[in-house]
Amino acid sequence: MKGFSLEQFMLKAWYGCHGWLLLLRPLSFLYRTGAVRRRQRYLAGLAKHWHPPVPLIVVGNITLGGTGKTPMVIWLVDHLRQQGRRVGVISRGYGASPPSLPWLIDPGSDVPEQVGDEPLLIARRCSVPVVVDPVRSRAARFLLDEQTVDVIVSDDGLQHYAMGRTLELVMIDHRRGLGNARCLPEGPLREPVERLATVDFVIRNGADADGENSYAMRLAPAALINVLSGEICAVANWVGGREVNAVAGIGNPQRFFETLESLSFVPKKYAFPDHARYNAASFSGFDPAMPVIMTEKDAVKCCGFAEPNWWYLSVEASMSEAFVQRFDAALSAAK
Repeated sequence: MKGFSLEQFMLKAWYGCHGWLLLLRPLSFLYRTGAVRRRQRYLAGLAKHWHPPVPLIVVGNITLGGTGKTPMVIWLVDHLRQQGRRVGVISRGYGASPPSLPWLIDPGSDVPEQVGDEPLLIARRCSVPVVVDPVRSRAARFLLDEQTVDVIVSDDGLQHYAMGRTLELVMIDHRRGLGNARCLPEGPLREPVERLATVDFVIRNGADADGENSYAMRLAPAALINVLSGEICAVANWVGGREVNAVAGIGNPQRFFETLESLSFVPKKYAFPDHARYNAASFSGFDPAMPVIMTEKDAVKCCGFAEPNWWYLSVEASMSEAFVQRFDAALSAAK
């Protein structure tokens, strides 16, 4: 593993339920109390919030660590556009420093360092307007002023209560679950577990089937795409060798490595911190004889210095018919 960080150390402790975390319980109690009171203030009307004139769907989580929000956002955008809806996306743009805020992404010229890796990926993959701004309500207003949209999808923002929302979808990594189910910093929760009972949909990324109170999302490998040329290669037609340098700078890199192994690759694993910034030196220790396969989120940050044998694995999310029917009904009822 390369680039091991404090974030990865804490994620390992939270999801491994390490005993020493008990020392952080007093801080966790304070965090939990603050989170609950903050939400109650908005619910009671004691803090101002703005509600958009069009449906706004939040795709968020109550945990730190990768849960599959971006694939879910992409699935939603595609699904809504198939219904003839004009969709726009808003995002915080983690680590971004655009020329001004709010910022409407130009997929052809903007770079990840300016607008964030996930927003740029969504803009390029979906060809819809994407606005970045840490103040989500301001991003939504700007989107409505600048573009013609009739539904907004918010990439994260569950805890941004100053922004009204129509539906809330919460993502959970099915295998890791909620870790030790404690709030920060003792555990990975941004809000208490009871928050799940108040959202519209709980989506379990990696579950085999829908549960009693949740829906399954499956991520299926779609194709290998060359970072430099854009060449598309079906996984079944891959002839580049099975031993590969595997790069994952995401919240749960192990999931990506296991996906490669399920496709009969033998990955030499390089886990970077989530939202890592890359340059050519980041990959200096790689075996040049082996191809590089990375996530799509990493690939958007490597286009300027990629080598001919660098590829990314494109994945597609799939949802059950039960989820589709209930989601469509809930959105229609909210008009």
